[in-house]
Amino acid sequence: MNVSNDGLRKRIEELEQQVAFQDELHESLNAIVARQDKEILELKHQFNQLAERLREMGDVSAGAQPQDETPPHY
Repeated sequence: MNVSNDGLRKRIEELEQQVAFQDELHESLNAIVARQDKEILELKHQFNQLAERLREMGDVSAGAQPQDETPPHY
C-alpha cells in the first residue's frame, strides 16, 4: 500500500507542477495580448492622423494654381 501511495503522491506533484507552469504561461500570454492591444490602438490612432494629413494635403494640392506646379521637364 505504501508503494501505491508514493506513486500517487508523485503523480499529484507532477500534476501540480504542470498546473503551475500553465498558470504562469497563461499570465504571460495575457500580458502579451494586453500589450499588443495597446500597440494596435496606438497604431490605429497614428494611421488616422496620417490619413487626415493626407486628406489635408490633397485639399491643398487640388487648389494649387498652374504657376505653382513644376514644369514637366524638371
